[in-house]
Amino acid sequence: MRPFLFAALLIVSSLSFSSALAQTSAQKKLVVLGDSVSEGYGVAKDAAYPVLLEKKLHEAGKKEWTVFNASVSGSTTASGIGRMKWIFKSKPDAVFLALGANDGLRGLKVDESEKNLASAIEYAQAQKVRVILGGLYMPPNYGKDYSDKFKKMYESLAKKYKLTFVPFILDKVAGNPKYNLADGIHPNEEGHKIIADTVFTALKGSL
Repeated sequence: MRPFLFAALLIVSSLSFSSALAQTSAQKKLVVLGDSVSEGYGVAKDAAYPVLLEKKLHEAGKKEWTVFNASVSGSTTASGIGRMKWIFKSKPDAVFLALGANDGLRGLKVDESEKNLASAIEYAQAQKVRVILGGLYMPPNYGKDYSDKFKKMYESLAKKYKLTFVPFILDKVAGNPKYNLADGIHPNEEGHKIIADTVFTALKGSL
C-alpha cells in the first residue's frame, strides 16, 4: 500500500472513531488498537472479534463497557503511539494493544518493535489508561530464533509493565484452515468467535 494512501486511511479511521467515541461519554470505553486481524479483514463488520467481545462483556453483566475498534489494516507497531495520541483525546478507560503481526511478517527487527510497543504502553499508562496486551507468534518458517524472540517480546513487556496479557490472540485459530480465510492468515467468522472467547477469558476479571 502506498504511504500516502495508508496515511489517509489512518486519518479517516481516526476521525470516524473519535466521533463515535465522543458520543458515549457515559460508558466505559475499551479501544482495540490492532491491524487487519483485529479490524476484521474479510468478514462482516459485526463478525469481527471486537464486536463479539462487547457482546460477551454485556452478557457477563459488564454492560457499562463499550468496545471500539480502532484497528487499521497494514499497521505496524511504529503507528501505535501516534494513533494513541489521537484516540486518547476522547479519554478511553482501557486499550487492547494487538500490534506486531506486520512487523514480524516483514522481518523487522524485534528490538525495534519492542521499543515501539514499550513507548505506546508507557504513553497509555502515563494517561492513566489501562493496557491489555495481545501477543502474537510468528510461523516457524521465519526461523526458530526469530520466532522465539518475537514471542518473548510480548512476555517481557507484559511482565515489565504489569499488564493483563493475552499470550496469543490467535490461539486455536492460527494454522487451522477451518478457522481462516483462503489466504491462511486472516481469521474467518468462526475464527473470530474463538478469538473473542480467548480475549474475553483473559480480561473479564480485570474490567
